[in-house]
Amino acid sequence: MIQSHLGEIYSFITAICWTVTAVAFELAGKKIGSLSVNYIRLIIGFILISLITTFSRGMVLPLDASSHQWVWLSISGFIGFVIGDLFLFQSFLEIGSRISMLIMALVPPITALLGFLTMREMITLSDFFGMVITIVGIFVVVLVKNPEGNKFELSRSIKGIAYAFIGALGQSSGLVLSKIGMGSYNPFAATQIRIIAGMIGFTIVFMFMKGWDKLKVDIKNKEAFKPLFWGTLFGPVLGVTFSLLAVQHTTTGVSSTITSISPVLIIPFSIYVFKDKVSPKEIFGAIISVIGISILFIL
Repeated sequence: MIQSHLGEIYSFITAICWTVTAVAFELAGKKIGSLSVNYIRLIIGFILISLITTFSRGMVLPLDASSHQWVWLSISGFIGFVIGDLFLFQSFLEIGSRISMLIMALVPPITALLGFLTMREMITLSDFFGMVITIVGIFVVVLVKNPEGNKFELSRSIKGIAYAFIGALGQSSGLVLSKIGMGSYNPFAATQIRIIAGMIGFTIVFMFMKGWDKLKVDIKNKEAFKPLFWGTLFGPVLGVTFSLLAVQHTTTGVSSTITSISPVLIIPFSIYVFKDKVSPKEIFGAIISVIGISILFIL
């Protein structure tokens, strides 16, 4: 039973990892800013994943990867880590994180569509139903009223919505390209290739933005390092690795749907860490999402 649902289990673990890393990076981002967090997390991630591959594979670098794997995984890392995350964080500034996360819920259907178009992955009726239920639950949780007013946290900024959509498209494309490039290759080594591509990409970004002076100061910020370390461990290292394991054992659409419940899983963390109040609507949305996941597991 467990073997037949390894992909779903790995996807759920990935969702937990994304939840932990989101909280950690929010804490770090308040200290040094999101762009520096993005770059530093990849540097720390590369060091950690290199240690893992050294002990698990006896190789510091993925030198055994084929040219096919290097090309596709590098493209995946650049699109997912750099383009996807860069536009996602910019959308936070334009339209706020809640509506951005709502738009990011489009990742599962986009991923499923890309998986069908590129790899002819079929989606069953029960899979589709589970995806819809899960996404509905996410919508219920993410669309909440502004605590300071009587309006939903929704912006009419076309630019912000476009940024968030590009972020969703970047994550979906990165996941599909990972599956094309990885095949049966070691997930840790595949993650390492993606991180290398992401580091190169963000290096280019910093060169254009001339942000090296600020980065030098941010790296020395001791208060930001602890959450940054844990966020990196659970994000670019464990999170990405489990996401790659997931797509090895299930379709990209199903995997992406399960990992998209992070906005629901983050509720207890928000209560404990940020002392947020949880409304009955948010609890209801969490229950709906759990039902959707159950459908993906059982049917």
